[in-house]
Amino acid sequence: MSEHDDPKPEAPEPETPKDEPRERALDARSLRGLAHPLRIRLLAALRHDGPATASQLGERLGESSGATSYHLRQLAAHGFVEDAPEHGKGRERWWRAAHDGTSFTSELHHDPDPEVRGAADLFKHEIATIHTQELSTWLGTASDWPDEWSANSDMSDFTLRLTAEQLRELNEKTHELIETYRDLAHTEDEDTAQVRVHLHSFPRKSR
Repeated sequence: MSEHDDPKPEAPEPETPKDEPRERALDARSLRGLAHPLRIRLLAALRHDGPATASQLGERLGESSGATSYHLRQLAAHGFVEDAPEHGKGRERWWRAAHDGTSFTSELHHDPDPEVRGAADLFKHEIATIHTQELSTWLGTASDWPDEWSANSDMSDFTLRLTAEQLRELNEKTHELIETYRDLAHTEDEDTAQVRVHLHSFPRKSR
């Protein structure tokens, strides 16, 4: 999807109330607005590292401030990011993520519109790329962390034989367990660090 496919920002969607779960469920329209590699990386950066300006994000991601500014406005038009005026100084515009996460349903892969199906493929492949980059960064910097952090990290894989329903149940139970730690993620004590948890579960054909 090129920048020219979406030249004019559409009207912003209503903001998510601050006292409700801050997860954005993608539909065909919002998926098309998000499915651009730089937009996905910009949104991830704001979610992981907090509010920033277009210039700061450009420097962090190796992009021009013009490109990051344009794509931030497109993300805002689709309700993914919003202004963070409490951080602004003068004419400097700060942005923040409007939600903590994004949910994605398999129905988007079967949408009758081929553009939506293509956007779904791009989105999932870009997320996989980000996960791979994050894991590679960890492996390259693990020795910089104290032993208690490197010793308690995990990079495991398992092969199970399940029904489709059991796979769904496994994913739901894993998500529920992770959510029990959600409130702890907002503490910033000296002995805490931001932790990324990747969950990949999918069937494969046996040889």
